[in-house]
Amino acid sequence: MKNRYVDRKLYFNEQSFTTLKYVIPYISDVFPIGKHTKVLEIGCGEGGNLKPFLDLECQCIGIDINKKQIENAVIFYEEHPQKNNIEFIADDIYNIDREDLVFDIIMMRDVIEHIPNQEKFMNYVKKFLKPEGILFFGFPPWQNPFGGHQQVCKSKLSKMPYIHLLPTAWYKKLLIRFGEEPSELLEIKKLGISIERFFSIVKKEKYRVLKYSHYFINPNYEIKFGLKPRKVIIPFRNIPYLRNFYTTAVYCIIKQ
Repeated sequence: MKNRYVDRKLYFNEQSFTTLKYVIPYISDVFPIGKHTKVLEIGCGEGGNLKPFLDLECQCIGIDINKKQIENAVIFYEEHPQKNNIEFIADDIYNIDREDLVFDIIMMRDVIEHIPNQEKFMNYVKKFLKPEGILFFGFPPWQNPFGGHQQVCKSKLSKMPYIHLLPTAWYKKLLIRFGEEPSELLEIKKLGISIERFFSIVKKEKYRVLKYSHYFINPNYEIKFGLKPRKVIIPFRNIPYLRNFYTTAVYCIIKQ
């Protein structure tokens, strides 16, 4: 599983597949996407999620703090026929201050769980939204089997579910024992977000929820493992706290 995090073009293609097949139809159900739609992806990496939007001739911008991934993105899009409609910025989102950067759609897939001070971020990001603009989030609840992103491990820990729920000291010792560098995974443990916390922040920052879904089988698992997406069925979707343990992805669209 860890190969996709080393082979960045493979990861790019997987992101593009899932966004084309599942994310764009999900968004289109509540917000029309067309030639003049302006799309921002925060935490874009190499920009695989933006390719299906660019193929539809949307105006796209990707922002990521990782300079190397942004350099890869520029290379990956060199031959795209719509390359003049996409821009990549290597910077912290809090450093961005351009009046032209207001968008119809802001997209974040597997990103919110990496952002410190999520309340501050959810308030700050409003400055990039048009009055009728929307935000799309896709994220893994922290308590799900691989909510700690341990699949990136180089050892057999990559296949061990729920180990990220161990007390921090125990988890750190386990990672070190198996030869893993613990700093990134411990940071993820610190920032992981639950379903309840996410919607609490949404409510606090006065966003309106347009649509949300809980997935028992993440849509991205189709390209990764050949598994068809499956939503968590009611009433299990509505069981507070417990639902975090069997929900592998939440999709949500909100607006101001």
